[in-house]
Amino acid sequence: MMEKRERRELLEQCAGIRLTDWHDALDTIGLFDRGLMRREIKPLWRDIQNFEHCIVGIAFTLRYVPSSEAIVAEDVEDFQQQEGEWYGREPNWPDALQPGDVIVIDGANTGDTGYVGSMNSMSWLAKGAVGIVTDSGVRDTDEIIKQRIPLYCDGVSRGIIPGRVELDSYQEPVQCGGVYVQPGDLVVGDGDGVIVIPADRIEQALPIARRIHQDDQKARARLYKRLGIPPDSTLGDAAHI
Repeated sequence: MMEKRERRELLEQCAGIRLTDWHDALDTIGLFDRGLMRREIKPLWRDIQNFEHCIVGIAFTLRYVPSSEAIVAEDVEDFQQQEGEWYGREPNWPDALQPGDVIVIDGANTGDTGYVGSMNSMSWLAKGAVGIVTDSGVRDTDEIIKQRIPLYCDGVSRGIIPGRVELDSYQEPVQCGGVYVQPGDLVVGDGDGVIVIPADRIEQALPIARRIHQDDQKARARLYKRLGIPPDSTLGDAAHI
């Protein structure tokens, strides 16, 4: 496990590098078609001015499964009590979050259940998470968009967790969006989707991805100048060419 300083320095080095740069870098080191989540996993909202929807962080994994139990209540109070007990038996995993974590939720095949809502997503960011990725839907989407929570999913789900699903594990390997994800892997999300770089290949892929990105910036900066387009933040240091 990386130390906090090491983690912070790594994420600073990865900032701004696009999904496609990482994809091309993985090709370069022989990892063809590895790490790319299904194209259905995409940002719930996009900010084309400051790219605040983009994420880069360290995978913190969760796995939810269909429950063999159900809530059968006699009245409203009984339901509320059972609902509270259902939530209460889930371990307090948010306390294990670290700054720079991306929460990756394996929730495939669990129906119309929203694991992520407007309240818990904010609480996770308050604990240090920088974004959320799930191969299931999310709920409270109007509020999540307004709150500008960086979130990648494959749609909308409306149901609550109690009576439907339960947490199977956290900080264990999962499959999300067709990709095997281990705690500590690097997770990158932007308008093109989500890619996962295995932890043991980050050091090898990073300088290649950075070079690809910088070469692209330089080439585009020359084209901006030729076409009379004002430089923007996507050019980085190349804006001054």
